[in-house]
Amino acid sequence: MSSRNIFSLLTALLGLAASVSAGSPPNILVILVDDMGYSDLGCYGGEIRTPSIDRLAANGMKFSAMYNTAKCYPTRACLQTGVYFQRTDRDFSNTATLGEVLRPAGYHTLWSGKHHAKFNPVTRGYDRFYGLIGGAQNHFNPGSGPAPGQPAPASKRDGNRWALDETGGGDVKDFIPQDPKFYDTDAFTDQALIWLNEYQHTQKPFLLYLAYTAPHWPLQAWPEDIAKYKGVYDGGYEAIRQARYERQIKLGLVAPKTSPLPPMEYGRKSGNKWADLSPEERRLEAMRMEIYAAMVDRVDQNIGRVLKRLKEQGKLDNTLVLFLSDNGACAENPKVNNVDPEAPLGSVASFVSYGQNWASVGNTPFRKWKQDSFEGGIATPLVLHWPAGLKPQPGWNREPVHLIDIMPTVLAVSGAKYPGVSKEAKLPPPDGVSLLPAFAGQTVARPRPLFFQFGRGSAVRDGQWKLVRQGAAWELYNLATDRTETRDLAAQRPELVQQMDAAWRAWWRDCTGKDWTGTAPPEKENE
Repeated sequence: MSSRNIFSLLTALLGLAASVSAGSPPNILVILVDDMGYSDLGCYGGEIRTPSIDRLAANGMKFSAMYNTAKCYPTRACLQTGVYFQRTDRDFSNTATLGEVLRPAGYHTLWSGKHHAKFNPVTRGYDRFYGLIGGAQNHFNPGSGPAPGQPAPASKRDGNRWALDETGGGDVKDFIPQDPKFYDTDAFTDQALIWLNEYQHTQKPFLLYLAYTAPHWPLQAWPEDIAKYKGVYDGGYEAIRQARYERQIKLGLVAPKTSPLPPMEYGRKSGNKWADLSPEERRLEAMRMEIYAAMVDRVDQNIGRVLKRLKEQGKLDNTLVLFLSDNGACAENPKVNNVDPEAPLGSVASFVSYGQNWASVGNTPFRKWKQDSFEGGIATPLVLHWPAGLKPQPGWNREPVHLIDIMPTVLAVSGAKYPGVSKEAKLPPPDGVSLLPAFAGQTVARPRPLFFQFGRGSAVRDGQWKLVRQGAAWELYNLATDRTETRDLAAQRPELVQQMDAAWRAWWRDCTGKDWTGTAPPEKENE
């Protein structure tokens, strides 16, 4: 970097730091959705109505290469702690959470939604917690018994725990109303609004982590939301995917030369090409996607409720909002208990997913899905909004960034000190870097590549180069000229493959203390 560029960067950052210190530290709102595809948002090319998120993007900034871990619970651990999941575990051992660093810095620390671990967040730095201490649930009725006037809820398993503040957690029925009007997306927002009202007159800033379970299966949504999308998906997988891709081109998100649309990857269990389906099969497939779209739509409506409340309280301008998804679109078809085959799709007694074909649409223009280390598994939208701290950036930030960068960014904007009040032993420093330079339109200085591993998948991203595998053999892609991973260059650049493989193995050893044996640790859950 030239001396002039260094001076420009320092000037921009000092100006931003001065503006932050001159006022109060920002409120921080982190919104995480579950299993949403890369192209589902309107601002990323989707046809689903997401005006609230789209406004955040238009008045903030959006990233084209934000990365997750390809799976729910490792993503949540990385987001909360700033370290790779390989350094910790499902229960965040040997880490500091966002709550633990922000609480001693004078923040109210609030968490509403999904956790996907065993411990209650109020034991790890959070003042308040409401939601699911588990992985997946029936959205209309997470309990095991029917609510008044409802049929029995379809479920994958019983035994999920819920909690409201208490250090433990108990049966769902003790923490949710037995009410046919219950829907978890709405309930998580309701609780968040209660807290925002409770703390609105205090001088302390807040951290609100709003972790929706939507649009994770089962596909369930309010009938009025489903009705908005009647007929929208009758054209089928290929037509919707192509339309999304063309919108992405118009938005400047992708370019055909550097991001060609790969061939559609059809699932063995989720059907053939749209033209090969019977009229009844098409009707059912279209309806699955209508329900999915309704779930994303409902999330956007609820985000709008939160933003409206913050604006009414005069707090929106000094709230740093981050919106992202925990992994790519989900191609799973889970086995289900207690489902009524006659129940209307999308209702409390129904339990369906949308399968690989619609997941391929969700991840347009990328290949593969949740659990894979290809772009379709690990790329997520990231939208940032903070009127007091960053100017609207109409284009796309194309730097590769990762969940591990959220902790360093929060530390930078809040003035909080790491590791805060964490009592965990052997605390590693955060693996990520602050995104604060990006707020000023500058380059983020990342000293090391980004690394990935989940299940059979592994990857390294080092600048424009990505080494990736789903099994034994590495593939090599130049993402500057082939973001959609269509031209494997491993045979042409064996020395680069060897170099990046060595870096990945060194990273694995550094994180785990063990050499890579070729076999990933076993995964006991499939949600």
